Amino acid sequence: MIPVEKLTRFVEAILTAVGIPARKAAITSASLVGANLRGVDSHGILLVPRYVDKIRAGEIDVNADGVVLSESGACLLFDGQNGVGQWISEQCCDHAVRLAKSGGVGMVVARDSNHFGAAAWWAQKIRDHGMIGLVFCNASPLVPPWQGKQGRIGTNPICMAAPGPWLLDMATTTVAANRIFKEVVNGREQVPAGWALDANGVPTTSSAEAARGMLMPLGGYKGSGLGMMVEILCAVLAGSAMANEVGGIRVAGKPSRTSQTFIAIDIARFMPVAEFTARLEKLVGMIKSTPPASGYEEVLVAGEPEWRREAERRVHGIPVEEGNWKELCETGGALGVAPEA
Repeated sequence: MIPVEKLTRFVEAILTAVGIPARKAAITSASLVGANLRGVDSHGILLVPRYVDKIRAGEIDVNADGVVLSESGACLLFDGQNGVGQWISEQCCDHAVRLAKSGGVGMVVARDSNHFGAAAWWAQKIRDHGMIGLVFCNASPLVPPWQGKQGRIGTNPICMAAPGPWLLDMATTTVAANRIFKEVVNGREQVPAGWALDANGVPTTSSAEAARGMLMPLGGYKGSGLGMMVEILCAVLAGSAMANEVGGIRVAGKPSRTSQTFIAIDIARFMPVAEFTARLEKLVGMIKSTPPASGYEEVLVAGEPEWRREAERRVHGIPVEEGNWKELCETGGALGVAPEA
C-alpha cells in the first residue's frame, strides 16, 4: 500500500521531469491518483508510462494551452492544440460552469485534445458547483461496430455526476481497454469471457489475444449504438478526428486528436440544490430498499462501490500491482526520478 500523498508526489515529479509545466503536472497527477483512489485503476497511474512515451515522441505538446475557437450563447468550441488532456479538460469544465451560471446550461466541445484520465474526475468537478455534470469522450478505435471485425470507435465513456449519492461513469464497452492491458502487464494470461474479441472478431479469454484484438461492445448492438452516440457528440460536433482517424496513448506515430464534451446544467434554475439533493437521496433510498437477489447482500447504485473504496484507500493507502509499480519506477528512473523511501 502506498500513501496517497506519496504516490501523488512521485507521479507529479515524473510528469514534471518529462517537461509538463508544474501547474499542468499537478492537475494531471491529481486526476490519475484520484482514479486509483476510487478503485478505477485502469485510469490511474498505470497511464503515466504511456503519457511519457507520447510526450517524448513529440506527440503531445506539453506547452500548448488550447484556445477558444468560438462561443455562442451556451455553446463553446475549444481547440486543445494537442495539449495535455487534463489541462484542456480543466479549462473546458471551467467554461462549462461559467456558461451554465449565465444561461442555465453550458456545453463545451473540445477538439484535438489528449487522454484526460477518468471522465468521473471532470463530471465531479462540474458537480461541485451545484450542477449536473455530463462528460463524454471518444477514444482509440479498439471497438468494432456491431457485426464487424475491425475496430472503428473507442470505449467512448458516458459519465454523469450530480449533487447527491449517485455517480455514473461507464465505457460503452464491457470494460475499458486499460483493464485488459493491466492484466497483461501483471502477467495474467486470462480475462473474463465477454470482455474482448481477438483480431478476427471472435470472442476470446486470452489476455494476449485480447491486447492484440478488440473490445466487446456493451450489450451488443446497444453498446455499439451508444458508442456512436458519443462519437457524434464529441468528434463529429468538434470537427476533429473520427473513428479510426483517432490515435491514442498506445498508438505510436501520430497525435491522438481526441474530442471531449462537457455539459453543465444549473440545478438552481429548476429548484434549490438542497431540494434536488434531498430528492436524489430519496430516489437512491427507494432503489436500495429493493430486496437483494439470491447471492447478494445489498443493492448498490452507481458510484457507491467507488466511494467506499476511496474511503478505505485514503486511510490505508493505494495498492499498486507489482507489474505496474515496476513500469512506473522504470519510467521515473529514465527521467532521474525515484520514489520516496
